[in-house]
Amino acid sequence: MSKTPIHVAVTGAAGQIGYALLPRIASGQMFGPDQPVVLRLIEIPHEKAMAALKGVAMELEDCAFPLLRDMVLTSDVNEGFRDANWALLVGAKPRGPGMERGDLIKENGPIFVGQGRAINDHASADVRVAVVGNPCNTNALIAMHAAKDVPNERFTAMTRLDQNRAEAQLAQKAGVAVSEVHNMLIWGNHSATQVPDFKNATIGGKPADEVITDHEWLKNDFFSTVQKRGAAIIQARGLSSAMSAANGLIDHVHDLVNATADGSWRSVCVPSDGSYGVTEGLISSFPVQSDGQGGYKIVQGLELGDFLSGKLKASVAELEEERETVADLLS
Repeated sequence: MSKTPIHVAVTGAAGQIGYALLPRIASGQMFGPDQPVVLRLIEIPHEKAMAALKGVAMELEDCAFPLLRDMVLTSDVNEGFRDANWALLVGAKPRGPGMERGDLIKENGPIFVGQGRAINDHASADVRVAVVGNPCNTNALIAMHAAKDVPNERFTAMTRLDQNRAEAQLAQKAGVAVSEVHNMLIWGNHSATQVPDFKNATIGGKPADEVITDHEWLKNDFFSTVQKRGAAIIQARGLSSAMSAANGLIDHVHDLVNATADGSWRSVCVPSDGSYGVTEGLISSFPVQSDGQGGYKIVQGLELGDFLSGKLKASVAELEEERETVADLLS
């Protein structure tokens, strides 16, 4: 018997990430090879954007995905989030020339207030939200506060892309396949203060910092490469990460809808309960295990050591500063 289709709302659906993301959702890579989907595609109310969205929808039709049961194209967030089981908040105003991070937060904040309210009022009772649009941790916090009736734990933001980047760097340095790298973890904010945890990762079943004995590389080159990878891609490509960001979001949702294997964890930004000294209420990246039924828990008892602990404190301080910047939107 065929499963009931999942309604998946995607903002910024005609953008670069959306273009790379949508066919992978429709093909079953996010929710599984037997799970039909209805895509609810949301764009800004602009003639050019909506025309581009129509073109994307035409291409999706031409792919003839068996799992794609229907599409809704709209610039109305109330209609876009109607009955949504998953809300993927990909669209956000990009950082312009000379714009500080705080300016970007203030520009995007009201957008995520509106989206949070629309999710609250129109989405399915079981809705779950994943935020990609930057600064994603704080945008998720804003949307969470605006959706008063949706449980806080339903809101997440993405550091799975950063985890993937870090895994690739460790594999290259160790000269092994990326499949040999396990339990790579990102702590804190999805920003240049994020903390790629080489201490709790393994390579071929051994601690990463035992396999890679160049600890100066781990603390310097590895750290800065992962933290600044997005900027490096913009420098090289002239455009921000799209394919890898879409892939990270596929992984992020897949991680949450499937049970995590014993002894493993994934990087997910979730509301803090105070674990590891992260201020309660902030949305921060943690080691997370999913039960595959929509629930998750933060893995406890990992040792960070002085170096990583210090870096995490700096990232938490940045998250606190961002929260203060948007305090007027959180009431």
